[in-house]
Amino acid sequence: MTTRQTWTAAGLAAELRGSLIVSCQAPPGDPMRETDTLVRLARSGAAGGGAAIRANEPDVVAAIVAAVDLPVIGLWKDGDTGVYITPTVRHALAIVEAGAAVVAADATDRPRADGSTFADLVTAVHAAGALVMADVSTLAEGVTAAEQGADFVSTTLSGYVPGTPEQTGPDLTLVAELAAATDVPVVAEGRVNTPQDAAAALARGAHSVVVGTAITAPTALTARFVAGLTKH
Repeated sequence: MTTRQTWTAAGLAAELRGSLIVSCQAPPGDPMRETDTLVRLARSGAAGGGAAIRANEPDVVAAIVAAVDLPVIGLWKDGDTGVYITPTVRHALAIVEAGAAVVAADATDRPRADGSTFADLVTAVHAAGALVMADVSTLAEGVTAAEQGADFVSTTLSGYVPGTPEQTGPDLTLVAELAAATDVPVVAEGRVNTPQDAAAALARGAHSVVVGTAITAPTALTARFVAGLTKH
């Protein structure tokens, strides 16, 4: 069994302040979606100075925890519509069992498959000895998640939930609003495409920044270049 990473909320917040979290994921069907490949991405992220790794699915989380001496933020995507980022308490506890220091989970107010609430998930994860990152899409969701005990609040779902603004870059307005409204560390995630985007997020009040596609997704990056060329 993988040894679980143990952090206090204050200790991990201090570790991650002003830092880069590297998201090492690949969608279904992508050639990068192999555990060994994702572990190598995590090791590369660590070698480049990343302070933590965000990873999907228990097996991948466990492999990265074993391979990289950094805090791992784990999640379990199940499906691709509605609440699919760690949608139930069962999913969350499997990520804790895999060794993650933090469980990232959808904290929107949409219904969950098992009828549980985000507050139920927070209680279960804390009881198991891990921390919780709330993936939100709005200010209200972030404030509520903080009130329900989330240790970190991330802007992950802004632009991906109906009714939230579609943007090509990070939702810096939401970052600033959350930073002003809660004492819980705010993590900027979503469409952070450049180092300048990351720096802008910190300037607007983000505690740390998650970057995925721009670092670890060669398929998506290749497609962007191809699309750019076909416009000419």
